[in-house]
Amino acid sequence: MSTRLRAAVRVTSALLVAGLAVAGCGGGDDKDGGSGTATGNANVNDGFKIGLLLPESKTTRYETFDRPLIQAKLGELCPKCQVLYQNADQDPAKQQSQAEAMLTQGIKVMILDPVDAKAAGAIVNNAQAQKVPVVSYDRLASGPVSFYVSFDNRRVGMVQGQALLDQLSANGQDPKRGDIVMINGSPTDPNAADFKAGAHSVLDGKVNIGNEFDTPDWSPDRAQQEMDQAITAIGRDRVIGVYAANDGMAGGAIASMKGAGFGTPLPPVTGQDAELAGVQRIVSGDQFMTVFKSIKPEADVAGQMAIDAATGKDFTAQSTTMRNNGTKDVASVLLEPVAVTKSNIKDTVIKDGFYTAAQICTGAFAQPCAAAGIS
Repeated sequence: MSTRLRAAVRVTSALLVAGLAVAGCGGGDDKDGGSGTATGNANVNDGFKIGLLLPESKTTRYETFDRPLIQAKLGELCPKCQVLYQNADQDPAKQQSQAEAMLTQGIKVMILDPVDAKAAGAIVNNAQAQKVPVVSYDRLASGPVSFYVSFDNRRVGMVQGQALLDQLSANGQDPKRGDIVMINGSPTDPNAADFKAGAHSVLDGKVNIGNEFDTPDWSPDRAQQEMDQAITAIGRDRVIGVYAANDGMAGGAIASMKGAGFGTPLPPVTGQDAELAGVQRIVSGDQFMTVFKSIKPEADVAGQMAIDAATGKDFTAQSTTMRNNGTKDVASVLLEPVAVTKSNIKDTVIKDGFYTAAQICTGAFAQPCAAAGIS
């Protein structure tokens, strides 16, 4: 398993390097399915303003990783550029106001991770009317987006679903001996629909889904309440697994099961984002797995796309594909997600520099880290 994961990481890295190398050329043949064209006329030598809009701060990745990594890449590519940053705190109306303010301040390109993909179409249309290209980051917004970078989101759900199914089937166990609970992401997030579809493509017909929820705002508190409802409806002894779409909601589901008096080990719980708390729960045995999406390659591609869009270059890469957002086919780079369990933490999040062993193995996690060979 760890060999396959390392291979996936190598393939992703190779694609990224090839993509960035070609992207800077401002043209070239579209060999693998698509290229993006922007009409900006800004000049890197003079510097310009770049808008960066992220959706929320409940998920720790955005402020801890995405924001600083994107800003660092933009600073590397355009040292004289100024990055204007705002976080919408899961409020689409607030994000609309933030975008309008940035356009008023004269940004030449916008990197947008939308709270609500459909509602964000108004932001994209407004930007286009002012000849400001938009790079859709992590979630694909509606409207005439110039470029899109994310992970293969359906694949994320498939990775989660397969990991859960494999664990439920381990040692010849019947994966239909009880019920699983599915706690999906926000209904306003198009990625959540992809995660859900991917998971269902693996799990449907092979497990019993006792209860399923779409969770507004990806709220861990709401996920805990949903898990409480599921336990009451299904019965504690019938719950054998939990599909949680991200680590925050996994934490809510785990808190619910502990509060309901589940014994140890808990039923396996999936997650996503490789949050530090999620990785520590994996080390301690409370959470079964998470999905690691290496944010630096995503941030690097977004930065390159933004500079190319602002300066009127074509972003063309061997790893580019096309994704339709209901308005147009958008030139997109989709990176590969990786499953993380206790057995490969060293080969994934630690090896990639996402966390150090010291960050993971603090306090109560020192002993389970030692037992897992993490040091």
